[in-house]
Amino acid sequence: MVTVHNIGELGGSILEFVTDLRDVEVHGERERFRRNMERVGFLLGNELSKKLAYEELAIETPLQKTHGYRLCSQPVVATILRAGLPLWDGVMQVFPQADSAFLAAYRKHDTAGNFTIKADYCTCPDMSGRLLIVADPMLATGASLLDGIDKFLAEGGQPSNIHVVVAIASQEGVDAVRTGLEKRGHKDATIWCGAIDPKLNSQKYIVPGLGDAGDLAFGPKKQS
Repeated sequence: MVTVHNIGELGGSILEFVTDLRDVEVHGERERFRRNMERVGFLLGNELSKKLAYEELAIETPLQKTHGYRLCSQPVVATILRAGLPLWDGVMQVFPQADSAFLAAYRKHDTAGNFTIKADYCTCPDMSGRLLIVADPMLATGASLLDGIDKFLAEGGQPSNIHVVVAIASQEGVDAVRTGLEKRGHKDATIWCGAIDPKLNSQKYIVPGLGDAGDLAFGPKKQS
């Protein structure tokens, strides 16, 4: 069964960073928003790293020989452009030798208010038998994340396991991704959340959420 960790429930500094991400009083400070998202990514990535396998190796300090540790194998850290970049950066600070994968995707709305996920670009290394970490700041319905995972797997092959890292999720999205990962054969996958919110509104945005993570990090998109 897919495991879900709500790291915010454990307390600590992630509570302050998530608070700043939500607060409209500081939403005009884009660098601060990006930096807080990076910090959340780092803290979630660090919790994730405790579940991975490390090997012991011999090293030498200026004073004597001793032993240290390295990851047994490097993961692939993936994200969906553009909103995912700050969270991805925080996770990469935990896994600086990891490979990366990127997908450009967005919601395309119709006149009735419905939307489909459009993906224009995907690049990733060979992921066969490797750990895949997908960093996505907002897990709303779960549709775009599952679609993104499908595209990463189609491009890079089947990973050994999948970890999903999100700053804020809706309970509906968590349930959808849990079911979707299990259907895809990743029953030992894990979802790491900074916070889990109770609902979505009629536009399928997380409530209370924080708004549009991409716009808050990089500025609003021109409306077509």
